[in-house]
Amino acid sequence: MSNKPDGGPAFPAPNHYHRIDGAIVQCEGFSFGMSLRDHFAGLAMQGMVAGLFDGTYEKLAESAYKTADAMIAARTQDTKS
Repeated sequence: MSNKPDGGPAFPAPNHYHRIDGAIVQCEGFSFGMSLRDHFAGLAMQGMVAGLFDGTYEKLAESAYKTADAMIAARTQDTKS
């Protein structure tokens, strides 16, 4: 797990539902799912694979998260302007 900013939830959904003992129960709050950082990394990885990335899977993942971190940093700077 990383201590880097993750951009918050990628797809927050208010008032989500769960099945508990066969009953559907509405839960208050948000279901956060994956972080924006994970979402950005997945998108970056798709582009790298489509471009025939010439490296190991470890390097692919590392590069994808470096790209995601740069996107989070740029997004944070943009909101401060």
